[in-house]
Amino acid sequence: MSPAGAPPGALITFEGLDGTGKSTQARRLARWLERQGVPVLHTRQPGGTAAGRRMRAIVLGHERRGVRLAPEAELLLMMADRAQHVSEVVRPALEEGRWVISERFADSSVAYQAWGLGIDAELVERLNRLATGGLVPDLTLWLDLPSGVLPGRRQRPRRDRIEGRDEGFFARVREGYLALAAAHPERIVRLDVTGSSRDRVEALVRTAVMERLGRRLQEVTGRTRPNHGGEEAGALS
Repeated sequence: MSPAGAPPGALITFEGLDGTGKSTQARRLARWLERQGVPVLHTRQPGGTAAGRRMRAIVLGHERRGVRLAPEAELLLMMADRAQHVSEVVRPALEEGRWVISERFADSSVAYQAWGLGIDAELVERLNRLATGGLVPDLTLWLDLPSGVLPGRRQRPRRDRIEGRDEGFFARVREGYLALAAAHPERIVRLDVTGSSRDRVEALVRTAVMERLGRRLQEVTGRTRPNHGGEEAGALS
């Protein structure tokens, strides 16, 4: 529960292929919400805790460093990171009434490990429920790039072990996100970021937040329109 008299916290997650701008947009959304007077925590999976950073290093380590994980090992490390992250960071922040913005959450394992690697989807879902304790995001913003992974990201000389996978893998991952969005339209908002500037994507993100969580945002800020930056508080626009 949140503190007495405080509105409940909210969990907003960013999903999508590597290179679609999740980190940039998560930071921008966090700053915007803070300007509205919303208590915010920005975090990520994997790596949002001290233990998680060690797991992230293993999962994303380069093959040349001797890191060779079986698909099942990769899945279990992701779940261990998620369980620790929810227990140590996400749930306590929500109970304090904070809005948590997480780069990736349970949907990533469905898309990457189930669809991408071919691990049984029902198993992944069961492990997700265990790792999250049943916690479901209030809003998931899927930054979609229909044409595939950004060329610049795929051509980087020091890609991590997931970024270095073939195009077929990423095509399957995107199919996974498409299936998730179709199954959970009440939660997942697809934002096509093809050819869009960072500012344009930021505007799409804010619109989605206002459409889906505007009433809760009003409860926190006490305003009716969002403050987009320089104007005085009073109304949310």
